[in-house]
Amino acid sequence: MTNGTTMAVRTVGVIGAGRMGQPIIGHMARKGFHVTAYDIDGGKREAVAKLGGRWADSPAALARGSDAILICVGYDRELRELMSASLLRDLPRGTIVAVLSTVDPRTVQELAEVAGPFGVHVVDSTVCRGGRAADEGTLLSFVAGDAAVVERLTPVLACFSTDIVHTGGVGTAQVAKAANNMLMWACVIANHEALALAKRSGVDVELLREALLKTGAENYALRHWGTNTMAWAEDDLEIVQKMAQDAGVGLPQAGLNRELCRTLKPKRFRLEEYGV
Repeated sequence: MTNGTTMAVRTVGVIGAGRMGQPIIGHMARKGFHVTAYDIDGGKREAVAKLGGRWADSPAALARGSDAILICVGYDRELRELMSASLLRDLPRGTIVAVLSTVDPRTVQELAEVAGPFGVHVVDSTVCRGGRAADEGTLLSFVAGDAAVVERLTPVLACFSTDIVHTGGVGTAQVAKAANNMLMWACVIANHEALALAKRSGVDVELLREALLKTGAENYALRHWGTNTMAWAEDDLEIVQKMAQDAGVGLPQAGLNRELCRTLKPKRFRLEEYGV
């Protein structure tokens, strides 16, 4: 199979074996894909092996044996550092590089342009629903890029996603994920304010929460109240504000929510302390 846009993906590399990367590795290995992983933390090697994956000692070693690579690093700068020209030269022509990380859409678009002359296909493939869904294999994947490349990648994404949405050209999956994050963090704040008011007014908070899940106020963060660590709130909303600046659109609520999340994070779910 020499056509890089049509050959089936059989071997998958994963760069970043953290909270999201590890369950994704396990799902793909159980579905019969040959999975190799690399993480800057070599201590994760044993966990990868238990999940059915093999370990690569470097990104270059992983790259040489992969039909597709899923990148699950935490930050935009890590993605840029990783996707250097030297790594691209190690990738066989036709390799798909799927960016699962939440980053600036322009970063993915720039990487796609750089990778093109090497015959490497860069797509963004952001995931929603969080760690619980990653464990269960019920993530929602937004994927963006050439339709033929997305079609090749879809069986891989289906290992850990129950919903896969092709959003359009490269970068649009990052926009879709940003929209998801804006709504999610707005809900987290609104839930705290609503339940804090109820608690101060003498209403049984858990009784009210269960009732609200049966109304138009229902939302994922309310359904899973008490579980969100807010670890990515600042980074998510920083990306949103950068995107808004690039697009020339004012998003006053998103800016306010960024400030509110900073205040809320250290005392999240402690309703008696909210607004004091």
